[in-house]
Amino acid sequence: MPLALFAAIHVRDRAAAITWYSRLLGADPVFLPNDVEAVWELAEHRYLYVEEGTEHVGHSRLTAFLDDLDGFLTTTRGRGLEPDLVETYDNGVRKAIFRDPDGNEIGFGGAPLTG
Repeated sequence: MPLALFAAIHVRDRAAAITWYSRLLGADPVFLPNDVEAVWELAEHRYLYVEEGTEHVGHSRLTAFLDDLDGFLTTTRGRGLEPDLVETYDNGVRKAIFRDPDGNEIGFGGAPLTG
């Protein structure tokens, strides 16, 4: 059975969120289903979407694991965004955390460095 995933991030202002998440993800939304949501495809059938005006604004947390965390961080920095925190766990797994203007936490993990 194919798996599709929609992960919600709750925001105050959809237009502002579109600007910020487009910078973070390096692409415009793939579709705008209505007046309060915007959707990005992170990988085939795996979507992140922002939703404006819910009681959960600022309380969302999402982590995606990337094949090339360092490459992602380089391109993200080139778009003017720096992670709020970069940490390395005892097993060598790394995580970069970004916080959107509403305080939502968007994390990107990566495998331990080799060599």
